Amino acid sequence: MKTFIIEKWLNLALINLCVLALLGVTLRYKITFSLPLINQQNLLHGHSHFAFSGWVSQALMTLLVFYLQKTKQESVIKRYSWLLFTNILFSYGMLIFFTIQGYAFFSILFSTLCIFVSYIFTIMYWKDLNKLKLKCNSHLWFKAALLFNVISSVGPFILAYMMFNKHLDQNTYLLSVYYYLHFQYNGWFIFACMGLFVSKFNEIIGNDKKLNTIFWIFAFSSIPTYFMAVLWFKIPVALYLLVIVAAIMEVVAWLWFIRIIRNAISELKKSISYPARLLMTLAAISMSIKVILQLGSAYMPLNQLVFGFRPIVIGYLHLVFLGIISIFILGYFVSERMLIINKTTKTGIGLFVFGVFINELFLMAQGITGLIGERFPYINVLLFIAAIVIFTGILILVINNIRTHLLNKTEPVPPIIMLPE
Repeated sequence: MKTFIIEKWLNLALINLCVLALLGVTLRYKITFSLPLINQQNLLHGHSHFAFSGWVSQALMTLLVFYLQKTKQESVIKRYSWLLFTNILFSYGMLIFFTIQGYAFFSILFSTLCIFVSYIFTIMYWKDLNKLKLKCNSHLWFKAALLFNVISSVGPFILAYMMFNKHLDQNTYLLSVYYYLHFQYNGWFIFACMGLFVSKFNEIIGNDKKLNTIFWIFAFSSIPTYFMAVLWFKIPVALYLLVIVAAIMEVVAWLWFIRIIRNAISELKKSISYPARLLMTLAAISMSIKVILQLGSAYMPLNQLVFGFRPIVIGYLHLVFLGIISIFILGYFVSERMLIINKTTKTGIGLFVFGVFINELFLMAQGITGLIGERFPYINVLLFIAAIVIFTGILILVINNIRTHLLNKTEPVPPIIMLPE
């Protein structure tokens, strides 16, 4: 059985990442120099919506279907192809119309259509997971990820309602935006990636009941930690204490998860290549920084300071989006041999990772100097250079990967997952 269909969808997701990186370069260019033909705010909306739907959701949906295909040893991707196609189509619709008109009828229409695609995918995938005879820890993470994706859609619907009725309440607007971002970043994105990694762990090591406990800690703590982003809104003291407990629980659960991985590292090394392990380790380091920062922001004065300063918020969002999610997805691609490792691939990935690192470094410098009332010299130029490095790395990666797969379209599907006795 051939995997060319899977490779085609993953290559399209990488192309979307390349488009996203180009949009990032354009945004940074307009901030640094001048580009009067483009509305900055509209392009920013198009960039962010396309990032969620066109890159991350497209890649994660394809990888989740790949997991089914690998487990069932049949070409289930064909049943999902129309969904993957419509998601790409609607994502580009969002990108075009948000860039042209901002929040208006057609941009909201395509955004809504993307949400409906996610609903259909959730129903189909949930049913297919339930049909699998082999029950793994990863299925809990996958189902939670799908649920969080559906839950997050309440935010955009509230925003759309406000837009159509031309009644923009600032507090409701911010609550809805942070609601959507939280359950996308900390729900759909994180849980899907955790599920994919746990599926590799199940395949190599086997089911571990401790991973179920870790899942439930993450699942229950993910809901109250939403309020961490809106502590500026007066909440009851009991709820604030629950937020602190949830943040502590996530740190404990993450450290426990790392310990389990370290105890099994010798076996994992035998089955996961060094480049894939390196990328996943970088994603894990970013995740560690994320949960520590999240715990620190539970301190009310610090929370009000950082969430009221845009460069720090942008730095945090990029840490999760690029440092955790995007780097992990690339690592998973490599672990499943969907990205063939050669010198050109290493160059592309290396430039991308380096670009992400200096982008975070510059954003952190901008945030720290801004908090003390100073301005970091040439910061816009430096962030523009970082965006170019990220784009260059992805462009090299995309061109090389497409060329490599066109030369070899007949790789067999990996063998069915069998858990060790």
